[in-house]
Amino acid sequence: MSGRARLALCAAAATLMASCALLPLLAEPTWLLQLIPLVAVQSGVGAAARRVPLGRPLTVAAQALVTLVLLTLVFAREHAIVGLVPGPDTFRYFADLLRQGSDDIGQYAIPAPLTDGIKLMVIGGVLLIGLLVDTLAVTFRSAAPAGLPLLALYSVAAGLSDGGADWLWFLVAAAGYLMLLLAEGRDRLAQWGRVFGGAPRSPGSPEPGAEAPARTGRRIGAVALGVALVVPLALPAMQGGLLDAAGAGVGAGSGDGGTISAVNPLVSLRDSLNTNNDRQVLSLRTSTSDISDMYLRIVSLDDFDGTTWKPAQRHVVGVPDALPTPVGLSGDVKRGKVSTTVRAAGWYAQDWLPMPYPPSGVKIGGRWRYEPVGMTLVGDHGQTTSGQTYQVTSLDVRPTARQLASAPEPPAALKREYTRVPSALPKVVARTAEKVTSGATNHYEEAVKLQDYFAVTGGFQYDTQVQVGRGPKAIANFLEEKEGFCVHFSFAMAAMARTLGIPARVAVGFAPGTPQADGTVAVNQKDAHAWPELYFEGVGWTRFEPTPTRGTTPSYTQPQSSGTSLPDQDLPSKNASSAPSAAASPSESCASEPRTPQACDSPSAAVASGGGDGGAGPWWILLIGLGVLVALAVPLSPLLWRARVRSARLGARPRTEEGAAAHTLAVWQELTDSAWDHGVPPDESLTPRRAAARIVRLGQLDPAAGAAVHRVADAVEQVLYAPRPRPAAGAAQDVRRVIEALHTTAGTGARLRARFLPRSVVRVLWTASARWSNLKARATATRPTLRRPSRQQG
Repeated sequence: MSGRARLALCAAAATLMASCALLPLLAEPTWLLQLIPLVAVQSGVGAAARRVPLGRPLTVAAQALVTLVLLTLVFAREHAIVGLVPGPDTFRYFADLLRQGSDDIGQYAIPAPLTDGIKLMVIGGVLLIGLLVDTLAVTFRSAAPAGLPLLALYSVAAGLSDGGADWLWFLVAAAGYLMLLLAEGRDRLAQWGRVFGGAPRSPGSPEPGAEAPARTGRRIGAVALGVALVVPLALPAMQGGLLDAAGAGVGAGSGDGGTISAVNPLVSLRDSLNTNNDRQVLSLRTSTSDISDMYLRIVSLDDFDGTTWKPAQRHVVGVPDALPTPVGLSGDVKRGKVSTTVRAAGWYAQDWLPMPYPPSGVKIGGRWRYEPVGMTLVGDHGQTTSGQTYQVTSLDVRPTARQLASAPEPPAALKREYTRVPSALPKVVARTAEKVTSGATNHYEEAVKLQDYFAVTGGFQYDTQVQVGRGPKAIANFLEEKEGFCVHFSFAMAAMARTLGIPARVAVGFAPGTPQADGTVAVNQKDAHAWPELYFEGVGWTRFEPTPTRGTTPSYTQPQSSGTSLPDQDLPSKNASSAPSAAASPSESCASEPRTPQACDSPSAAVASGGGDGGAGPWWILLIGLGVLVALAVPLSPLLWRARVRSARLGARPRTEEGAAAHTLAVWQELTDSAWDHGVPPDESLTPRRAAARIVRLGQLDPAAGAAVHRVADAVEQVLYAPRPRPAAGAAQDVRRVIEALHTTAGTGARLRARFLPRSVVRVLWTASARWSNLKARATATRPTLRRPSRQQG
């Protein structure tokens, strides 16, 4: 194996060894088995391009093109032209997969499931790192800087993992890098010939030779590896990573500090609404007789970027014995205490703890942390709700419409944070909010008008099968289409409330469940829900219900309320009883449809516009036809190119002496290329006569064909060496006779390869590389040279 090939092998191995640091981040290691052949092909293409040889830019371009084809073949075969050639639809599908992977990364805890989006991000990222390493270490012969992309790959993995086995993956990655450095050192030394060393240590020992630098390199690598492992032990520890910590995203350790990262619980909410198997999630036993307002809140989403809502990164502390009074709740508001015992199903592994809002006390075992702003509990380092039984004491806050209408302005800092909307939000959102709430005299009346607009008067329909939109125009699309489910309604109302100056956020959790015969309340998957919470000073964060046919309308938003939490019969509600179940209709499911990034994707604030007629236009038929022609032409292109070149070389003989000489040289070129195609490589150092004898011997030609080879060689010698060359006639016929003889004596495999994969096709790449080098040389020669002005004074 040549030194360059050995170096390429070490570069591929170093990339794979560094990528092993990603193994703890994912639940399944199968991606690594799929990655190995892809890296091997990528490295093999680079080795073949350098052996041709191609120029460095062409080598990198060839590897990048093959990498794109490999990703297309693995992830987007159905969206590519003839299943292999990437087209516009392929890149759109890649973009959707990357967005899906980004959503999945925000949703899942470590180790995350191997979804298509995450797999594309992992495999595509490692292939990109592998291309950089191969380019630096092999193509540009500089292995030391190749450690930077390897370090970046390891650093990302180490920053996301919990640190339990980081030292092991560091050893693996460092070993791959040191192996790469050692291979480069041996290759450089080999170019200088014999290594000079000191005298043997003993009379019988061999001279040092090439083992000395190798041994020295291993010693240096061992010392560097030891220093890298020991030095961090003496430095202050740094807690957390890129997403702070594994598990639920809570800071490391069990103290009172740490942070909670922004995760996205909305994907699981959508999946719960669209499930065909409505399993029970929670079982409640509560002290209240009216469960119509028993919403179980999981998390609040208060960070709005114009497209979707998500929880902001917050500081978390240990769970206090008694939770503080909710922000903004004054003593004038009527309230009661409710005790609830919750038992979670064993299969339900949620990082966030479902609780009635606002909680005043929680008793639960395990590792849980408290986030004071949202008054939520989140599991620490993998702690989930699976099989948990816990007791929650909560407040039953019962404000009146008068208290909400007369609420003073909230604190400036709170209002500034919770009324912030991005500049990219379409103006139609604010205009619609102003139009709907025209005539309102205070924020409370505006909130009620917004709720009634979505739930009663606006003509909106509840549907979980709508196509979810993306981008800043998502809310505007939803307001136009008027179809969606709870995520769309809550997102839109909260955004519109913010444009009116009302502090707003979105809560995610469960709507009231269904009473059972044994006195418990069953909460199922389809009870998953999202609703807006608006802030009123003196009352605090207050629930509203804009989603039609879901949940219950709060009593303080109903005119002439009787004081109960039951909805007015004139307002749409999910169930007329006082114990509603928030189950969606069986038709509100997209689980039976194939999951694609365009349908049933992670929810945003609105639905996209409807699709077209779905028919294939004439340009698609033309594109498919062109794709078929390309698919046929690519494997046949070497054969077609050789046939064209052979026809041009063996064509009619020109009339002039110069033309006849050029024709003779072209005929000789065709003879040597045809012999090369049949396994006799050319040797440019030989004279035509000796080259002809070599072709006859290695090609095992019969006497007639051998004589034809020598006649062509004699004609070439006449052209090259005679004072007055006399090119002989019939050289083209002699070459055709020789080609036929070579084809007859070769085996079946050699004949097929000579016809469909001729070796001489490599001259095309040589020509392209030479032209590229000449182009660069001409560009360099024509580049103006700036001379520094002389400092001498006249």
